[in-house]
Amino acid sequence: MAMSKYIFVTGGVTSSLGKGIIAASLAKLLQARGLKVTIQKFDPYINIDPGTLNPYEHGECYVTEDGAETDLDLGHYERFLNVPTSQANNVTTGRIYQHVIDQERAGAYLGKTVQVVPHITDEIKRRMQLLGQTGEYDIVITELGGTVGDIESLPFIEAVRQLRWELGNSDSLVIHLTLVPYLAAAGELKTKPTQHSVKTLLEYGIQPDILVCRTEHKLTHEIRKKLAQFCNVNINAVVESIDAPTIYDVPLNMLKEQLDKTALAKLKLSSKNEPNLESWKTFLGKLKNPTSEVCIGLVGKYIELPDAYKSITEAFIHAGAINETKVKVKYIAAESISDDNVAEKLKDLAGVLVAPGFGERGLEGKLAAIKFVRENSIPFFGICLGMQCSVIEFGRNVLGLKKANSFEMDENTPHPVINLMEEQKNITDMGGTMRLGAYACDIKKGTKAYSIYGKTKISERHRHRYEFNNAYLKQYEDAGMIASGKNPETGLVEIVELKNHPFFVAGQFHPELKSTVANPHPLFVSFVAAAISYRKG
Repeated sequence: MAMSKYIFVTGGVTSSLGKGIIAASLAKLLQARGLKVTIQKFDPYINIDPGTLNPYEHGECYVTEDGAETDLDLGHYERFLNVPTSQANNVTTGRIYQHVIDQERAGAYLGKTVQVVPHITDEIKRRMQLLGQTGEYDIVITELGGTVGDIESLPFIEAVRQLRWELGNSDSLVIHLTLVPYLAAAGELKTKPTQHSVKTLLEYGIQPDILVCRTEHKLTHEIRKKLAQFCNVNINAVVESIDAPTIYDVPLNMLKEQLDKTALAKLKLSSKNEPNLESWKTFLGKLKNPTSEVCIGLVGKYIELPDAYKSITEAFIHAGAINETKVKVKYIAAESISDDNVAEKLKDLAGVLVAPGFGERGLEGKLAAIKFVRENSIPFFGICLGMQCSVIEFGRNVLGLKKANSFEMDENTPHPVINLMEEQKNITDMGGTMRLGAYACDIKKGTKAYSIYGKTKISERHRHRYEFNNAYLKQYEDAGMIASGKNPETGLVEIVELKNHPFFVAGQFHPELKSTVANPHPLFVSFVAAAISYRKG
């Protein structure tokens, strides 16, 4: 079995430079050359996973097929590569320490003093190599969260140093992503922040092989030469990463800069297969040359931070491209909507999506929005809590169950149309205890859901505690809200839709998590198509 090669991506100068996009773009180029590639993210925070983090802290929590709550960068990896990730693709400091402490409690270290070096760094190295040891991948790309120089990322940097020493030169390389800022007053790009960042890495014993330089202006030959000289890399290993109109441009920009060729040369791998990016270019062509435009409202709680709904906005980009339509997403704060202003808030929209979330804040605004789009035949799409809200609204305003609610919002409601799952009732820990990951769903023939998916058996990813209360199912179906998708084992309702409405579909799952460039999600594609039809009138 050939051994996997390892690429480590570090960041310097400032956070949010786009390590995840660079890692995903390089992986895409290598994959397009016929190599088997995976990406993993090591995060330096002490939370076990992002599952209990407020979206304002860390953006959305991305859920994998096997139910891991992970960093949103894993969403980029899947959208670019069209390959599912798993629990093994995202590791936090918290998870590392928890494992080492559990081992210590079990007596695994035979009474030795447990230290950051070697015990924590050994565990980091072990996890860095887990995917590589499966024999499934030629190259494993590891993105290190945070910025070089942060106290919390030191054990990860030290683990990389040790691992590089153990693996040898041609089996690993380090890409350092850094910022080359433009000073308007001086009218020039400045290399000093990058020099300092590389110097910090060198102090930790790591010499980067490739510099990827985020910049707003093109790097001149002189700038590249200066960076190469003072950072001790080849001039062809100084890669320009200029601001792009869309993240989906980045793989082609990296191709122009020959990032993949440089990496392959350093890993002593053949680069004779040119990357096949035809389908990617077709997607980009459609994305950049839309024939029409629709505006869709996203009603949610965390609208000040678009990263909280990252997968949804990306799914709209994929679905828009397939429909050759630019989807403009208008973020609307759920708390700002009331029965009095809903018509004003939602005017000029071709469709409304009510977003997932937890808790009571903004509930009444979501219900007002759903009532308005239901009564005015405006295309509606509900995801997770959005689906539950559509059930509550229908219960209150159509079935006459005036105090219908979710058990999550009101434990004393006389009509808990959304109820706590039986197995959730005695849970006290919040992290990793929800219904998580992929579950099967059977779709009824003759329904809108069946016409969208074109099949009766699907699988979708979940992240929730509360479910449709089947005690009310007959009442709902008799009044026109049907359960068009159910879990085959539990009978839990997965999809609801309205019979006499052009597009009113809501899912208990998160379809946005499975939308990729190569496979846009059918629910989003159909919703955008419905919005286009509605706008044309």
